[in-house]
Amino acid sequence: MSISVIVPVFNGEKTIEETINSILNQSFKDIEVIIINDGSTDGTLEIIKNISDTRIKIFSYPNAGVSATRNRGISQAKGEYISFMDADDLWTPDKLELQWKTLQANPQAAVAYSWTNYIDESSKFIKYGRRIKANGDVFTKLLQINFLENGSNPLICQKALEKVDGFDESLAVAEDIDMWLRLAANYKFVCVEKPQILYRSSMNSLSSNLKNMEATSLKVIERAFSYPKAQKLQHFKKQSISQLYQYLTFKAIEAPPKKRQTLTAIHFWWNWIKNNPTLLKNKQVIIIATLKIFFPQLYQRASNYIKK
Repeated sequence: MSISVIVPVFNGEKTIEETINSILNQSFKDIEVIIINDGSTDGTLEIIKNISDTRIKIFSYPNAGVSATRNRGISQAKGEYISFMDADDLWTPDKLELQWKTLQANPQAAVAYSWTNYIDESSKFIKYGRRIKANGDVFTKLLQINFLENGSNPLICQKALEKVDGFDESLAVAEDIDMWLRLAANYKFVCVEKPQILYRSSMNSLSSNLKNMEATSLKVIERAFSYPKAQKLQHFKKQSISQLYQYLTFKAIEAPPKKRQTLTAIHFWWNWIKNNPTLLKNKQVIIIATLKIFFPQLYQRASNYIKK
């Protein structure tokens, strides 16, 4: 078996069938699809069982969270390479094939990643993700910005995952970037310069506890900068923290008006600027962020006018 695809799922009845079909329709056929049902209470399990393909393996456990669920999948995997797929994301049909071929062509690398596009709840395109090309030793770059963007992205050598001891089950969020940083501290990466991950962005995916995300992400950053490999990279720490707060700021204000966390957004916005004062020279960024936080209706009217 060449590739094991691990799909953790908890109450994913709305998207799980489309996600599984996205995996089964890959041009690379030598795969096993390990679905870890994390204590779902909706119709998820029934939907999965109705999909007929001998490559699918289903395991059910009591609910334990995404990190524990992924680790359970790793323990069942037989593939030389492993990729993870969130239960609401999609792949382009050539995702696994191109990543696998890229790793074969670059035997010094243990991780292949691609670029991401964002889709909505109806699987329609929303926006482009980052287009960052990073090959070889990417640890420094990854400290500054999470260019993999999501957990459905990389194809990873099984031996590399085994060496870094899987996902940290104490982390309820930020477990992806924690894993990518540990891999980058030990192994080389290689980029497939093509958008192949379709990351679903929906109101249900918005974090309900951004303060917890803040605390956990800061913990991950502190840990990464304590690695021996980061000893000479401490000057990047504020940039890493600033990127985190930029992400959290827009996460806090992208929710509908009734759910928008304005005070939390202000806290994040201030820390974003505090850790990167050069932003004050970028008037466009400051104006956009300020309007979205303090004057969301005015920002929306201005956006609609520009579109027209």
